[in-house]
Amino acid sequence: MRFMFVIGHPAHVHLFRNAMAGLRRRGHETSTAAVRKESTIALLDHYRIPCEVFGTDRKVLTSKVLDILPRDLNLLKFAARFEPDMIVSTGSPYAAQVSKVLGIPHVAFGDTEIAGTITKMMLPFTDAICTPSCFSLDLGPKHIKYNGYKEIAYLHPNYYHPDPSVLEQIGVKQGDMYSVVRLASWTSSHDVGEKGFNFSSGEQVMDFLKFVEGWGRVFLTTERPLPKEFERYASKLPLHRVHDLLSYASLYVGEGATMASEAGVLGTPWVFVSEAGRGYLADQQENYGLGFHVKSADEARKRAEEMLSNKEAKGEWEEKRKRLLHEKIDVTAFIINFLERWPESFKEEKRRASER
Repeated sequence: MRFMFVIGHPAHVHLFRNAMAGLRRRGHETSTAAVRKESTIALLDHYRIPCEVFGTDRKVLTSKVLDILPRDLNLLKFAARFEPDMIVSTGSPYAAQVSKVLGIPHVAFGDTEIAGTITKMMLPFTDAICTPSCFSLDLGPKHIKYNGYKEIAYLHPNYYHPDPSVLEQIGVKQGDMYSVVRLASWTSSHDVGEKGFNFSSGEQVMDFLKFVEGWGRVFLTTERPLPKEFERYASKLPLHRVHDLLSYASLYVGEGATMASEAGVLGTPWVFVSEAGRGYLADQQENYGLGFHVKSADEARKRAEEMLSNKEAKGEWEEKRKRLLHEKIDVTAFIINFLERWPESFKEEKRRASER
């Protein structure tokens, strides 16, 4: 079969790269179409995944709306050349609409409950949407739930082992405490009306970083432009090393939900700062005790202090991580099986769900 994967964010590269490689090993053909957003193209280049760029990320909502038709047309042209049997995305309206024009299936692997507008644009043209079992919404008869998270697709021990050389690269020793702080841009379409730390000034950001720095080095990852005084905190690591950075960290605290989930899967305590939660983070918090969802910078301080003051945290979190991985599935294996055996796989999953 011929599968076309549509990528809209760096996290989607990680979600699908092992599945694409697995499908090719099994004799299938794959292609990739991507939106130029943040470091998506650089990440695809790093993993030697050829791609066709069919659009550029827009920061303003009106620009996003005006860009819908050009992106649809660009993606349609690429798909017409490749002639896929199926289009796969995380819930891209462009992928869904193009699949309908071409008369082929579109399968989505999503996980974000707050992406309501995108889901409404995508779902009518989509044949199946697969989400974690902890996804808090019911998306109707096309909805399939699996026992895992997208982060397990690339951080499962079958595919990933942390590289300790990152410690030398960032200038810390094994066992030294350090924290990772993330500030989001809040420009994604599902971020409308959202807020996290809600800092109103650079001074407030600096004050928070210095607070966390009381327990060791702080590495800041951000999509926002910040003044020069923050450069000493800014992570200089290439994007593909961020999981190594997270793996050895004492704490992750930030506005990025994906990075919080990655921290949990890696056995690192996390604090996610946002008005809205995510089903997969609620699962990690409530069933595994891996982190905390909070809604303000003040709450983030309290939870950060609580976890950074626990000298046994890394050992405790490693045990929690082991239990999580034991109880969850290999998500990449699920993706490969679901796509390769379509549509029988969809029917089987629906049967299993009705028997539960």
